[in-house]
Amino acid sequence: MAAGEGKGRERVLGIVLAGGRGERLHPLTRDRSKPAVPFGGKYRIVDFVLSNLINSNVFSLYIVVQYKSQSLIDHLRHAWRASGLHEDHFVLVVPPQMRWGDSWYRGTADAVYQNLNLVRDYGPTLVAVFGADHIYRMDVSQMVAFHRDCAADVTVAALPVPVEEASRMGVLDVDEDGRVLVFEEKPPRPRGLPHRPGYALASMGNYLFNAKLLVDALVEDAQRDSEHDFGRSVLPELVRGHRVFAYDFPTNRIPGTKPYEEVGYWRDVGTLWSYWQAHMDLLGPEPRFDLSNHLWPIKGAPYAGPSARVVYGEVRDSLLGEGSVVHGGRVVRSVLGREVRVEQDAEVEESVLMDYCVVRRGVRLRRAIVDRFNTLEPGTTMGHDAQEDARRYHVDPSGLVVLGRGATRAL
Repeated sequence: MAAGEGKGRERVLGIVLAGGRGERLHPLTRDRSKPAVPFGGKYRIVDFVLSNLINSNVFSLYIVVQYKSQSLIDHLRHAWRASGLHEDHFVLVVPPQMRWGDSWYRGTADAVYQNLNLVRDYGPTLVAVFGADHIYRMDVSQMVAFHRDCAADVTVAALPVPVEEASRMGVLDVDEDGRVLVFEEKPPRPRGLPHRPGYALASMGNYLFNAKLLVDALVEDAQRDSEHDFGRSVLPELVRGHRVFAYDFPTNRIPGTKPYEEVGYWRDVGTLWSYWQAHMDLLGPEPRFDLSNHLWPIKGAPYAGPSARVVYGEVRDSLLGEGSVVHGGRVVRSVLGREVRVEQDAEVEESVLMDYCVVRRGVRLRRAIVDRFNTLEPGTTMGHDAQEDARRYHVDPSGLVVLGRGATRAL
């Protein structure tokens, strides 16, 4: 059943929370919010949630932004223009309106509360409140069907994660039918799954609400002394008196998925290490997450330039963005963005290079992340000399070496 079809023809409004600071991704978030960070050679992180919603026939989308949002707004204007042929087909950016006071959004729940006029004006039966910070594919219509089959008031998309990672997420305790008994945000000692030792059931930050309940819950939360956050205040309160269910995300089936892909692939790319690892998951003859899926495409910004080309050199197990040129260099297990140039005798290994970078002759990169518009001059090294790296670059505790965004230049 597609979202918007079936019994009573659901009218689903999507609200995407895209205001995250992404502090653990610094310096990639020095000049932009986390959802605007490039990913996979041609996308931004926000493109994954928007593609999932559009592919699921949820066409009415508000994107709530806040911190350092200009980069994200520019991308959305370029990549997600609605046709205007149908009044319910739109992708609109919503900056802080300060309708109810002089404060910016005080939490995820407050971000929706301050825009309840949009919910009331649209008149949905369901509201999908989704995060914008994750890499995954999901058919939201299957979650909608589960929500209705359970006669749920709220449905939380969830999946098992290692206990040591669960303390960064919302953790759920559920009964045999999937009804949520306890919702605890970022607990220091997460509740484990009884049937799967070492794992906890974690929230993905994707919620389905019956529209009237959402409005009532947010109005009530606004009047309380709380953190005005879905995970910390709204959901724990709703669990006590309403039918809140956990949707088992690994059961979600996407057309075109390859047999070798990881079932229920979902990554919170909130740290430099997880961001780099998710890029490595795109590589190999059988990637854990294969970007090539014509039945469930991830949409990125259009590019009016040439294809990538290799003049000569060595390229193995890598993704090359459109317009990129390898002219005599060596590129191994790496992801290059658009119009990246790798020159003679340069070596790029297990690295992520974003759009418009130039890697000059003799440069050597290993486990490096290089943001857009950087030119690495001849002889530069990253990932080969720990002391030199610490002096010149940002070095993550994982050992990754990161260079922040360069100055925009004429192309």
